[in-house]
Amino acid sequence: MSQEFSRNTNESLALRYGLSAVLLWSTVATAFKLALAQQSVSQLVFFASLTSVLALGAALLWQGRLAEAMRSLRENGWRALCFGLLNPLLYYHILFYAYDLLPAQVAQPINYTWALMLAFLAVPFLGHRLTRLDVIAMLVSYSGVVVISFGGDDSGRPLNLIGIALALVSTLVWAAYWILNSRDKRDPVIGLFQNFLLATPCAAILAWPLNLAPAALGGAIYIGLFEMGVTFMLWLMAMKYTRHASRISNLIFISPFISLLLIHFILGEKIHMLTLVGLGFIVAGLAIQARSAKKGRASEPLLTE
Repeated sequence: MSQEFSRNTNESLALRYGLSAVLLWSTVATAFKLALAQQSVSQLVFFASLTSVLALGAALLWQGRLAEAMRSLRENGWRALCFGLLNPLLYYHILFYAYDLLPAQVAQPINYTWALMLAFLAVPFLGHRLTRLDVIAMLVSYSGVVVISFGGDDSGRPLNLIGIALALVSTLVWAAYWILNSRDKRDPVIGLFQNFLLATPCAAILAWPLNLAPAALGGAIYIGLFEMGVTFMLWLMAMKYTRHASRISNLIFISPFISLLLIHFILGEKIHMLTLVGLGFIVAGLAIQARSAKKGRASEPLLTE
């Protein structure tokens, strides 16, 4: 039996982990808007980051690896700080400002184009090649962004162009983070814990004076748990227990549609036809890009000993 198929896999468990992660991620666009109504962007970044540090630290403690994570900070301190300044500090400030300026139904679909930005940045920084399918995927998805941009808010006013620009910049920062992360040799959970641990004091400085109102703290804690912390670990567990990563990854395509339902019924936003059309383009582009990535992996030669 090959090493690939001898590892401990459990497709049913992987599916449950994957669906749990996708369902939780589907709620965060709504959570962002509710939380931003209670506190500033910088306050939200701080409290969510602090929550994530505590959640990741608790997970590592339960696994018996917290001491290891703290010891390895001596050799990984600068790396963790640089990564932490990128994510959570810079990325979530930009993303939350975009959500503050835009309807959730606009900011959320644009944010999903980060995977296409990742494919683009992988060309100069990782030496990857753009295939014809990659180019088609980008044209299709960014056509969706253009379509969404022609919509308006609930009052009929044009969308805030600065908000749209920030939403697009957030995809650039997020993709750059994962490009750099691909060269990081640290354990994913330990690395994320260290990044957030060193970035949180910086976030506290930007957030001062702090808003300790229960409503403000509740939204930030939810985001820290289910956008930044726990959901990331659920997704890692899904990938650990499956031998068909592409099937689990495809679950992410249901997330934006569930998110739109929550945005409509909880936030009360009227979902515009242009939003639905634009989101359709974006999801179609992502599906094309995922197919391109799968074909690229299949075309790579198999390494044998």
